[in-house]
Amino acid sequence: MQGVSVSSLAALASGGSCRAVSLFKDYLKLLNRSGINPMVDGSCFGRQCMLRLYSINTNRARRLDSRIGATWLFSGGGKKMDASIERSEATNEEIVVFFFQLDLETRIQYALNTEQFDVAQQLRNKLNEQEAKRGSSRSEAQDKALNLLRLRADLQKAIDNEKYVVAAKLRDEISKLEVESLAASAKALAYENAQYAYRLGEKVRHKIFGYRAVICGMDPICCESSSWMGIANVEKLSQGPNQPFYQVLVDVHDDPNLLVAYVAEENLSATEKPDLTRFDHPYVSFLFYGTDTTGDFIPIKQLREKFSRPRHEVPSMDTQDGNEDDNI
Repeated sequence: MQGVSVSSLAALASGGSCRAVSLFKDYLKLLNRSGINPMVDGSCFGRQCMLRLYSINTNRARRLDSRIGATWLFSGGGKKMDASIERSEATNEEIVVFFFQLDLETRIQYALNTEQFDVAQQLRNKLNEQEAKRGSSRSEAQDKALNLLRLRADLQKAIDNEKYVVAAKLRDEISKLEVESLAASAKALAYENAQYAYRLGEKVRHKIFGYRAVICGMDPICCESSSWMGIANVEKLSQGPNQPFYQVLVDVHDDPNLLVAYVAEENLSATEKPDLTRFDHPYVSFLFYGTDTTGDFIPIKQLREKFSRPRHEVPSMDTQDGNEDDNI
């Protein structure tokens, strides 16, 4: 994992997620309880980062949050949408937690290398807890299936021992879990079979607001809250919420206050030619390795695994020429 500067972390918290500061505070408490000194090299958090995060201008944060409520800006007789309606605190928080998980993995390996096995176990338990809370739909379906097997075994044991009251309670639990398991399996299948027009690390442009962005996550349908969908006018989209939605990092030169947005597929467009121009954002240093020959970003392995996306190989010039020849 690549290092993240203090200024990047300050931008991370001040760019639209007040929750990020709280997450950071809880994270530092964990490290203190674990006995690991967070004042280490650039690959991990430091106390200086914490001080910078806590010194965020709260008035500026309030101004940014107030922009979300301004769904429509009136200009003359018409209506003009504000890009802030697609700003997503949930997405920003998810990215911050993802970074914490990467840092936990680094610390676990460090603790193992230095034979701090108790500390490594504490950190591993915390990592498992985070993954369970924010795990993929696939792992959720697997967990519910395993729980069903366990409950059915307990039910049979209760019946054999003539503990019918216990058996009745277990039957109710099984019925409820079967419904949840079916829903989780359907969700996992939707994620597995989803077809996306864009890929992780690809540079795109917003069709309405015009800003440049890079894809850092995707969902087969809109997974935001109903209140967010109301603010973002999702029902006015031609395909509504039942289309892929993308987590995107917005170029700070295009909109320094938006930072992270959640955008419907129909509102994005790919660049016709390779985009080799500079793209700046505080998150790119830990979500991507760098850029490829076409200017798109190369996602780290953990990010590809999170969304079950294959590694993208840039076609060689010979392959491109061959394809052009075949189309002639």
